[in-house]
Amino acid sequence: MVSFGMAVAGRMTGKVFEPVDPQTHTFYAELKPISDDHVPEALAVSGLDREKLIRDGLEPVDAMRAATTWIREVCAAGAPVLAAYPLSYDWMWMYWYFMRFGGVSPFGHSRCIDLKTLYAAKAGVPIGWATKRQMPGHLRSSRPHTHNALDDAIEQAELLQNLMALD
Repeated sequence: MVSFGMAVAGRMTGKVFEPVDPQTHTFYAELKPISDDHVPEALAVSGLDREKLIRDGLEPVDAMRAATTWIREVCAAGAPVLAAYPLSYDWMWMYWYFMRFGGVSPFGHSRCIDLKTLYAAKAGVPIGWATKRQMPGHLRSSRPHTHNALDDAIEQAELLQNLMALD
């Protein structure tokens, strides 16, 4: 993992989801690589420079501790939930980094929601049809998909808000 971003989408108040501007509360970190093993084509998608990350990236332990502190501050007394599309990819990396470098996951071992599954359930479609391309345009974020971790987090927060507004 070379970078990650997080954005607050909203809060649950009882059974009501209260959205907030996802640009208001954000966290972003670029990490020092933890090994020499990497796929240059995959790194190119992020637009990040490996040599710059080696030189200027945060140590993973510092990034994960800072992220944990930020999550606790923005969630106050609430229980944070990691939402992602697809969850399985982001959760795998985030949980491992939190546990390996922070010693604890602020999301516990299971406070997470897959936006793909949420859409399939709310739209009544099979999971195989729950692709962003097949979602109605009004549900998707209007932001361009840049592959920047913070941009992606804000985009996914908007998708969660739109899905939560569905009846």
